[in-house]
Amino acid sequence: MENIYSESKGRSLEYLFMEELTLTTPALLFSAISLIMLAYTNRFLAYAAVIRNLHSEYLKKNDKSLIHQIKNLKLRINLTRWMQIFGISSLLLCVFTMFLIYIHQQMIAVWVFGIALILLIVSLLLLIKEIQISAQALNVHISDIESHLKKK
Repeated sequence: MENIYSESKGRSLEYLFMEELTLTTPALLFSAISLIMLAYTNRFLAYAAVIRNLHSEYLKKNDKSLIHQIKNLKLRINLTRWMQIFGISSLLLCVFTMFLIYIHQQMIAVWVFGIALILLIVSLLLLIKEIQISAQALNVHISDIESHLKKK
């Protein structure tokens, strides 16, 4: 920090921040966001398959216990959808940041990139919440299996 301060005498603080943001900074997030989006899409597709199976099972048996599972999956799909929306928005703002840097709008680029990072953080926080819900649902199934085994 001292070196930055001593080298920057006479420069504004804004200039220091703008100088650090280059085209490669937002570009570094492309691969990370792409992998995250692939994982989100895989989760979404897995949930869709489970819901289709539960739906056909419900139509055959009219089992009311499946309704709780379907509601749980509906919540998880909504979370996954919002995770995707925030992740894609983050990617779009990274691209917009690169455009702003290209047209020499550094200060705006810094703010847009900051918003992109916040959106990515929100997406990851939603992922944590979704994982907690998934773990709780699996624990319910494990408890059912354990209670069934104890009866035998």
